[in-house]
Amino acid sequence: MQIFPCPFCGSRDETEFTFGGEAGKVRPAPADAVSPEDWSRFLHLHPNPRGAVREIWRHDTCGEFFLMERDTLTHRVSATHSLREEGAQASSASVPHQGESFGTLTPGVETGTSEAGL
Repeated sequence: MQIFPCPFCGSRDETEFTFGGEAGKVRPAPADAVSPEDWSRFLHLHPNPRGAVREIWRHDTCGEFFLMERDTLTHRVSATHSLREEGAQASSASVPHQGESFGTLTPGVETGTSEAGL
């Protein structure tokens, strides 16, 4: 089990989060002019990069969407960022995770994971 950091609630179990997609992915528009082929590509063709990625996640417990920067090889989360507009209800806008290894799966190293579900 991995531990993910929510910029609003702090560190939580991965089962409390839902993946929202790649950050920066643009929906084809206008919807009535998009071909079935383009719509299918948007829905089903996803890059699967190795290394650093920026993704949108939702913390189901608090309902907030946020940007997570993580490494797909090590599962290390380097930062999370609020998607709230500036001036909106204040919470931490960016939570860097310096030196913390949320979900890093390296044998013999403190990983920030729980083995309770294994």
